[in-house]
Amino acid sequence: MQYRKDRNGRPISVLGYGCMRFTAHAGRIDLDKAEKEIMAAIDGGINYFDTAYTYPGSEAALGEILRRNSARDKINIATKLPHYYVKNAGSMEKYFQEQLKRLQTDHVDYYLMHMLTDVKTWQRLTDLGIQEWIGEKKKNGAIRQIGFSYHGNSDMFCQLADAYDWDFCQIQYNYMDEHSQAGVTGLKHAAGKGLPVVIMEPLRGGKLANNLPPEAVKAFDGYPVKRSPAEWAFRWLWNQPAVTCVLSGMNSMEMLNENLRAADTCRAGELTEADFALLSRVSAAINARMKVGCTGCRYCMPCPQHVDIPGVFAAYNRVYTENKLAGLREYFMCMGLRKNPTGAGNCVQCGKCEAHCPQQLPIREMLKAAKKELEGPIYRIGVKAVKLVMKY
Repeated sequence: MQYRKDRNGRPISVLGYGCMRFTAHAGRIDLDKAEKEIMAAIDGGINYFDTAYTYPGSEAALGEILRRNSARDKINIATKLPHYYVKNAGSMEKYFQEQLKRLQTDHVDYYLMHMLTDVKTWQRLTDLGIQEWIGEKKKNGAIRQIGFSYHGNSDMFCQLADAYDWDFCQIQYNYMDEHSQAGVTGLKHAAGKGLPVVIMEPLRGGKLANNLPPEAVKAFDGYPVKRSPAEWAFRWLWNQPAVTCVLSGMNSMEMLNENLRAADTCRAGELTEADFALLSRVSAAINARMKVGCTGCRYCMPCPQHVDIPGVFAAYNRVYTENKLAGLREYFMCMGLRKNPTGAGNCVQCGKCEAHCPQQLPIREMLKAAKKELEGPIYRIGVKAVKLVMKY
C-alpha cells in the first residue's frame, strides 16, 4: 500500500474504504460479509474508512466490526455531520454523540461537514456557534481533524476552502469531471493551501468501470498496457500528487483485491502522454453516448412522488450505452414490476430533487425525456398486465 500524508504528517493510505455501499439484504447490512471485507482491507494496508450519519446502518456496522476485532486503533474513521439537520447549537452535539455511540468510539479522526454547499451555509453554521464547537472538540481530542465534503462548481469550492482553517476536504473528481464540479481548479487551490484532498466518485458511481460504450472498451482492449477500466480511473487520480486518498465503495473481495494491487504499485507522475491520449478517447466515447450525468449518489431521494430518480436515469442511460431493449428491460423490472411503480411518469415537477442534486442536473427536464423514451405503449401495457396478474 502506498501512503500520502495529512496536514499533520500522518500517513493516509492512497486507497480509502467508502462505507456507503455495504452489501445489504432487505434493507439490512450483511454484517458478516462486510466484516470479512473490512478486515481484509485493514490487512491490505487501508487505514482510511469513510462513512456518514445519513448512510443507512453504515456507522453502526463499521463500529461493530471494529469492536469485534479490536481494530479501532488500527484505522482512521472519517464521518460527517449532517449539518442540514442542525437547527441550533445543541443539535450539533446531539448528532455527534449519536455518531460516537454508533461507531463505538470516543473520537473521530476526520470529521466533515457533509455536502457543504456554499459560503452562506457555512455562515449559518458559524452563526450557530459551530466554530467554537469544533474548537472545543479538537481541544479535547474528540475530533482530530476537520474538513468538508463538496459538490458544486470550482468557484464556490475555492471560497469555502478560504472561509475557515480546514484540515482537509473531499471532492468529486475523476477523468470525466476534470473540468466540472470542484475539478482540477479546486484540487490545485486546495493543494496550494496545503489541504489534503480525499476523492469521492472516482468511477462516477461505477459508470467508468461497467457498461462502457463499445468504443471505450475497444480503446482499452487495444492498448498495449493491460489494466481494467477501474484501475485506469484510479491511476489517473493517483498520478496527481495533490490527491491524498481515493475512496472506493468496495463490496466484494474481488473488487477489494484488484484495488489493493493497484494501490500497492501506483506512483505520482507515472502516466505517459499515450496513457492520457487513451483516456481522452475513452472520455469522448462515454460523452457521445451518455444522456444523463447522474452518479447514483441518491442525494435527490426520497422523491415525494416515489420516483426512483437514479434508477430511472440508469435505465435511460443504458438505452444509449447498450441498446434500447436493455434499457427497457431494466426500466420495466426496476420501475414497473411493483405495486406502486416508481417511474418517471410519477413526476409532478415539484423540483425538490433539483435542490439537492450535487451535479446540478435539470432533473425535471430529464425525467420528461426519460418518460418519453421509456414509458411507451409496451411499457404501459406491461404495467397493466402485471397489475392484473398480481391483483394489484
